[in-house]
Amino acid sequence: MGVLRDPALTLGTAQFAAIQAMTPTVGVEVTPIGVRDAGEIERGIGALARISNAELIVIGSALTAVHRHLIIALAAQHKLPAIYNVRFQLMDGRLLSYGPSFLHQFRLAAGYVDRILKGEKPGDFPVQAPTKYELVIDMRTAKALGLTIPPSLLARADEVIE
Repeated sequence: MGVLRDPALTLGTAQFAAIQAMTPTVGVEVTPIGVRDAGEIERGIGALARISNAELIVIGSALTAVHRHLIIALAAQHKLPAIYNVRFQLMDGRLLSYGPSFLHQFRLAAGYVDRILKGEKPGDFPVQAPTKYELVIDMRTAKALGLTIPPSLLARADEVIE
């Protein structure tokens, strides 16, 4: 499994480490694909595609957001199943997304706005990590890749796009 990430970002390195820590429990080998521009994205995904049964995880960053159409096109071209962290971009042809619920985070932010308007200092608020995540599966992309999504995964999904 290739993990597409921007190696210049601490977050990308930390997320790769978290993914790598989980691999012994699922029996998957992961390889970082460090990218800094479109050329490296093309070369990295091309190299991954030469490995049989390869899969792709795309770690969110400004770089992967800017080049999302290229990443999606290359994954489709090479028939690589890929998972992304941003739900709202799933309409671009991505197979699967698993990440924080932005709607839930915006609702929590509204509570902060209310507290600020009542005179509390934002610097006194705790930093909160996301607590709600959502899984979305695009069956159109699964069919285009020739994949059968297990019913148990479909049952866990928060949304299935037909």
